[in-house]
Amino acid sequence: MQALLSPGSLVTVAGAALSVIGWIGYATGNPNLSLPTIFYGIPILLGGLALKSSELPPPERITPAARFRDLRERPESEPLRKLLKDVMRWRYGQKAHLESSLEVLKLWDDDAPPQLVAVEELEEQGHYGLKLSFETGAVPFERWQAQEERLGRFFGQGLACALEPLDPGRFDLRLWLQPS
Repeated sequence: MQALLSPGSLVTVAGAALSVIGWIGYATGNPNLSLPTIFYGIPILLGGLALKSSELPPPERITPAARFRDLRERPESEPLRKLLKDVMRWRYGQKAHLESSLEVLKLWDDDAPPQLVAVEELEEQGHYGLKLSFETGAVPFERWQAQEERLGRFFGQGLACALEPLDPGRFDLRLWLQPS
């Protein structure tokens, strides 16, 4: 259902609908209907198809959005709230979520980049936190461990970070607010 409501899908469907209406108008001899819908429909359809070809869907959201709303809306949770909002958007023209951040942290590989596959909100020591599940791609887990101390500071002031290996090629990155 999520893929059907992506911006690329909506633009593609709108362009296809306008094009079909235009061709029906042309076939029935209605130039007032066919001319504008064909001239607008085909470029919109092509634009939608271009968006669909470079589309990166948001990762799976494991926790319902309403569950930790009170913790998420606290002023001190702003860095994690921004991070959550950023990764839950549809992306176009990127290979992976957090691409620029991972490049800066030297946790990027152009051929097989790490992929953010799931996001889970959590409560850690009474504070708001996020658990980001990654597939490592060609970046070994050891490189992530070498950057573990820097990861928390990178995403926001006062954040702590923990890496938790799962299967080979998968791990969880937990970020939470450190108690003051």
